Amino acid sequence: MAFTLRSVKVPPNSATLEEARNRTFDFFRAACRSLPTIMDIYNLHDAVTISQLRSTIASEIRKNDHITNPKVIDMLLFKGMEELNNITEHAKQRHHIIGQYVLGRQGLVQDLDTKDQGLSPFLKNFYKSNYI
Repeated sequence: MAFTLRSVKVPPNSATLEEARNRTFDFFRAACRSLPTIMDIYNLHDAVTISQLRSTIASEIRKNDHITNPKVIDMLLFKGMEELNNITEHAKQRHHIIGQYVLGRQGLVQDLDTKDQGLSPFLKNFYKSNYI
């Protein structure tokens, strides 16, 4: 099962921006179709839903919506296909998937305000002065 797509050749570069746009939609569809398999492989049902992963993929694609060079778009699509291939071939571990696509960029620190609720003003000022 590993390295089954190594023999697949890289498609030619997109000639126009519209062609690159269509390839992006095709990649998004392929990624969304593989989400149920990814959920089963990595046992992610307790951590995330398919719709949350789908919106994460969409936001990663939208992050590069300002790019207008078809060659750059093709390169990003190639990198995305490679990432999708690595995930579906189980080349990553569960905590990699959760860290990159479930928790996202903010990492494990999500609720900074709730940890300071029971502290006295003295301790809050002490922590502020020592962590700045």
